[in-house]
Amino acid sequence: MNNLISIILAAGQGARMKSELPKVLHEINGKTLIEYSVETIERLVAKRIIVVVGHKEEMVREVLMDRVEYVTQAEQLGTGHAVQQAKKLLADYDGYIMVSNGDMPFLTQKMFTELYQACQEQEADAALLTVKSDDLADWGRVVRADDGDIKGIVEAKDASPEIAASQEKNVGLYCFKAQPLWAALQKVKAENKQSEYYLTDVIGIMGEQGQKVVSVTTDDYDSIVGINSQKDLVRAQEIIKGRRA
Repeated sequence: MNNLISIILAAGQGARMKSELPKVLHEINGKTLIEYSVETIERLVAKRIIVVVGHKEEMVREVLMDRVEYVTQAEQLGTGHAVQQAKKLLADYDGYIMVSNGDMPFLTQKMFTELYQACQEQEADAALLTVKSDDLADWGRVVRADDGDIKGIVEAKDASPEIAASQEKNVGLYCFKAQPLWAALQKVKAENKQSEYYLTDVIGIMGEQGQKVVSVTTDDYDSIVGINSQKDLVRAQEIIKGRRA
């Protein structure tokens, strides 16, 4: 995958963790969340791995050292804003960019590979990982047209009752063609309840412009666990124990 670059989002504080540590430095079985993420991507042999840091970034740098490259998100203004910080390193790059969250330690190599292949083989501008579930109420909803084409993603906090009833959720793992990604990010606005620049809005912008957006669906619920609280850490520890057993 020498035409694939990975961006890992790891700038957030994670207030719900109720800890002084940056969220991605919490540990599961003696290993930090961000290390799980980096190790999975290292196995992909991606051309470059770029980590977006922010809150207490020096602590994240001390853990990962020179295994990755870094860009700083000085103000945490949303996931779209975070990805945009990497453009200074990749402005002329014309391959594929995988974007993942540093607080999702169990995303698998297979998930990354299938998204990359879907984007490449279907000549899509973007591919996203989705899951179908009645649960996961605070996850973004995938919105489709009558013909099945992806129209966009609506975050749970901004969803109407009709959209909130959708079973198809956005996991938060994406593969993009680089130049269409940068072009769409320029059009993202912070017109939402959080006043943030959402990366998910890129999908809607691409859909409106008639660009091709495809999806890969997973039913591996344990692997898409996100860590947002101490309760989530406990659950993740149980998953590790179960896999070892």
